[in-house]
Amino acid sequence: MEEILAEQLKKPRCLLVANPGDNLMELKGLVFTLGMEISDTFTLSKIDIQPAYGMGSGKAEEICAHAKAVDSDCIIMDFELDPTKQRNWEKLCHLPVFDRQEVILRIFAQRALTKEAVLQVELARLEYSLPRLSHMYGDLARQRGGSYGSKGSGETQLELDRRGVRERIHILRKELDKVIQNRETQRKRREKTNIRKAALCGYTNAGKSSLLNALTSSEAFVENKLFATLDPLTRKLFLANPSYETAEDFSQGPVAKGHEILLTDTVGFISNLPHSLVNAFRSTLEEASYADLLLIVLDSSDPNVFLHYETIKEVLQEINADEHETLIVLNKIDVNTDEFTVARLENQFPSHIKVSTKTGFGIEELKQKLYQKLFTSKSFLS
Repeated sequence: MEEILAEQLKKPRCLLVANPGDNLMELKGLVFTLGMEISDTFTLSKIDIQPAYGMGSGKAEEICAHAKAVDSDCIIMDFELDPTKQRNWEKLCHLPVFDRQEVILRIFAQRALTKEAVLQVELARLEYSLPRLSHMYGDLARQRGGSYGSKGSGETQLELDRRGVRERIHILRKELDKVIQNRETQRKRREKTNIRKAALCGYTNAGKSSLLNALTSSEAFVENKLFATLDPLTRKLFLANPSYETAEDFSQGPVAKGHEILLTDTVGFISNLPHSLVNAFRSTLEEASYADLLLIVLDSSDPNVFLHYETIKEVLQEINADEHETLIVLNKIDVNTDEFTVARLENQFPSHIKVSTKTGFGIEELKQKLYQKLFTSKSFLS
């Protein structure tokens, strides 16, 4: 009985495969978030693109043999696999084989809590799986149904399932349209108040939710895993006027004590985000495009921080938010002890704020900078 229970609790083991020169750090983080164990990694020495497997058949057989040798339950590619190549791999290895897109989709499915997130993830998964349905069936999918003659062969199970998936996709899109309309109604109500808005944008696990908690004393869910939160969370933040206490000349009227703003935490970005997810989560991602100011949160302790910044810019460009006023926030500065990296960050981002949500360092300075940007900057006053 104990052996059966242990077998059920055993985490799936996977072999990770990468192109030459690729850093598997991100894929390892995704696999860890998904709750899987890594049996080993395999980096290709060169790219030899072939139609059947995306590489030569000899190299594909070598990878399959290695997966079995290290007792892997599946193989995960750090590059995109089209449906045909995925079927070929699974026939060759007799193991589940999928790419990083499917890993991200599975993580999103685990993390989706609200109605909108559940609908968005289901839509993305169905759109991803539709061209891959045929690899679930063998020769039975081609068998005739019914009697021969004028009635024809009838629909195969594959055709029935495809039709069912398309109908479900149509229903999900209609339901999402209603949710998006509700979001737009809420957004229009906020716009009528004429309150300034700021949005936290950044790579997944950069500390956006922790920063929201530190600034607003809220209790947003925080976890040291990728895509801990999927839904945008908006909170009010009061920004004190730094010049209020020191102002002595009241001849031109009283000096305002400060102003309230709306601060929104958005879903984390990641490189090569599946296009189906970008489309499904467009209404969520577009929260950033309606903000007056974007706080681009960077994990200063991450060795790939500069690549992450490029990914953030690409996603912002895709949702038409790349022209917005921005403020760079270098988070986790207490963790970063590499003086060379800090110097490079300071050089690339001359106008930045260093913070640590763990120690509270820089939080008050960030609030003052937000006030300056939103209420005294010429771009907002004009």
